[in-house]
Amino acid sequence: MAFTSYEAMPLDQMLGRIRKYHPGDGYKLVEKAWKFAEKAHEGQFRKSGEAYFTHPSLVASILTELMIDPPTIAAGLLHDTVEDCEGITLETLRTEFGDEVADLVDGVTKLNKLDFANREEAQAESLRKMILAMSRDIRVVLIKLADRLHNMRTLRFQPEDRRVAIARETLDIYAPLAHRLGVYAVKQELEDLSLKYIDPEGYNRIVHLVGMKRQEREESIRLVIDELSERLDQQHIRYNIDGRSKHFYSIYRKMILQQKTFDQIYDLIAIRVIVDTVPDCYTVLGIVHTLWNQVPGRFKDYISVPKANMYQSLHTTVVGGRKIPFPFEVQIRTWEMHRVAEFGIAAHWRYKEGADRQDNLDHKLYWVRQMLDWQTETRDSREFLDTLKTDLFSEEVFLFTPKGDVISMPKGATPLDFAYRIHSAVGNQCVGAKINGKIVPLDTPLETGDRVEILTSASSRGPGTDWLRICKTPQAKAKIRQFLKKTLKEENVETGRAMIEKECVRRGVRLSDIAKPEYYDPILKRTGFADFDDICGAVGYGGMAAVYVVTRLIEEQKAKEQPAQTVQTVEDMVSEEKRLSQHRAHHGIVLTGSEDLDIPVRFAKCCSPVPGDEIVGYITRGRGVTIHKAECVNAAAGEQERRIPVEWASDGGDTFYATITILAYNRVNMLSEIATIIGENGVSIRAASIQSDDKTRISTLRLTLDVHSREEMDKVIQALRNKSDILDVYRATK
Repeated sequence: MAFTSYEAMPLDQMLGRIRKYHPGDGYKLVEKAWKFAEKAHEGQFRKSGEAYFTHPSLVASILTELMIDPPTIAAGLLHDTVEDCEGITLETLRTEFGDEVADLVDGVTKLNKLDFANREEAQAESLRKMILAMSRDIRVVLIKLADRLHNMRTLRFQPEDRRVAIARETLDIYAPLAHRLGVYAVKQELEDLSLKYIDPEGYNRIVHLVGMKRQEREESIRLVIDELSERLDQQHIRYNIDGRSKHFYSIYRKMILQQKTFDQIYDLIAIRVIVDTVPDCYTVLGIVHTLWNQVPGRFKDYISVPKANMYQSLHTTVVGGRKIPFPFEVQIRTWEMHRVAEFGIAAHWRYKEGADRQDNLDHKLYWVRQMLDWQTETRDSREFLDTLKTDLFSEEVFLFTPKGDVISMPKGATPLDFAYRIHSAVGNQCVGAKINGKIVPLDTPLETGDRVEILTSASSRGPGTDWLRICKTPQAKAKIRQFLKKTLKEENVETGRAMIEKECVRRGVRLSDIAKPEYYDPILKRTGFADFDDICGAVGYGGMAAVYVVTRLIEEQKAKEQPAQTVQTVEDMVSEEKRLSQHRAHHGIVLTGSEDLDIPVRFAKCCSPVPGDEIVGYITRGRGVTIHKAECVNAAAGEQERRIPVEWASDGGDTFYATITILAYNRVNMLSEIATIIGENGVSIRAASIQSDDKTRISTLRLTLDVHSREEMDKVIQALRNKSDILDVYRATK
């Protein structure tokens, strides 16, 4: 399927298409939403100069081509009204369009706030929220995919520095989601558009090469179709047959990953045959294998064992002989399978309604529930991101149980993954495994066609943390962590504490010096843990890395132990107008009610406040007023009668010290690249220090910056977090 909706459908055309595939009066809801959104966005324009309503109408057009239900299309039309239109709230939509549409718009609005281009920790949190949204109503993500597709089509109107970041986010997050949901038309276009901005030179070269070979390729497709059609006619099989070229990104991946030139890539075409029944599919497969030679290991039966996204087809790769002396793929499916193959999960909303629809959908989306369970057990952001991206993109292998049942698993899965796929109890009691009758190590990668037998024992002690390194699937890891967390709590705490102590020894610090509430409180706030034992327990069962815990504790210790120091004083010169005012401005600070113009003002280095922070003044004997952030623990610990109200002056213009901490992988030019990013944002570096750990290859940088405001500082932090080699950036507490 190729989308035709590169321009918004007129309303009457959209309603006509909806009435064809969704009988009833559901089209009236779409009509009402169209008119409401068109009026709401009146006078608004996109960066392209087009009327803003062009965007929601095109999102709705894409959803209509996916033949999704009217409430979802209505939500697509309305998805930006709450955020971008004055006077329109969620309750407005609930009153006008009902709970179903309002809830869908609310879900999309929340997804719009997610930040996937941020540091790993924030990116992981955004992905967790995306998974949660999928588990509640998958249609929210379908609307978001349509929204992203149109935004990618108009990406050229974005500033140049934003294009690559948005394209990378699309390729890393949205294209894999479209793949997992089976919406291949969306997936392929997102991939091609992303490649266009990520590697424009490579994209243009492939477009040129494909264009040069177009006539030869079209002739090959015609020959295959003619020969196969003749044989199918002889068998009196009703069929539809067509051919297509592989999309640009799939060719690009083969050239990059397989290190091949364009001329060395042969399977650039795919023939698709659609028939009426499943028996006809296998009949056609037999005919194909009699006409052309099958390529060993390239046959896949997704009819017997559908993919997790409900995709079903027979796939085989064959070599065409003298007329077509190169491999090509043939896909065979029924019309119902074709509908699901084109529209994926969106096809589920075409006919079914209400509870029947949801009941039927639940078992088909078991992988969403599994991801939801798994992400709650995984605290380590890097592991979460890496495993999720692998899970979304993974190829499959097909395995046999001893009873002959077929089970599909991600490529690279081990017997332990297989055991936990059967049942949690089978995995927890696993003591060994056989592949094709032979005992093998539990970390042996499984291959398509393997017959896998799991050996169990009721007296087994259960999994240990070393099993987390053996398993490859997030589902198995989640079940292991659940076991370790529930049954080995004390052991996990002891094991985790030992791992943290070992890391402390390696770093030359004592655990007793850094395992203090004031140092580990930021970790508790981020994770929701109750105390340090919970942190140790998470390290013990593999949910958090010891190196991360120790690094953060050391940073917090350094930040809080350095005493407040004088860094700046108030200028002596003030205007006569300011002398007459009861609100005195001292170097950007207003001392409320003070008549003494000679009071020196200093900024505490323990918290380094900058304009935009809530602040408090603290009278220090012999040193005037020290300005702290309102939340600063040092200010809170002082004598309350010494605290005075202060505020930032409105004139601005001064610069202030602000210290940030950066955790990054140590490599050549990293420091200069960081300095360049900071300079590009109009901020200068006043002081810098760096410590590197040769074993972890992690560097800790402390930079003191000259900034005008908190907003300027946050902009710098955000720019640094967008860099992939940077693990974390946060404002130092000193």
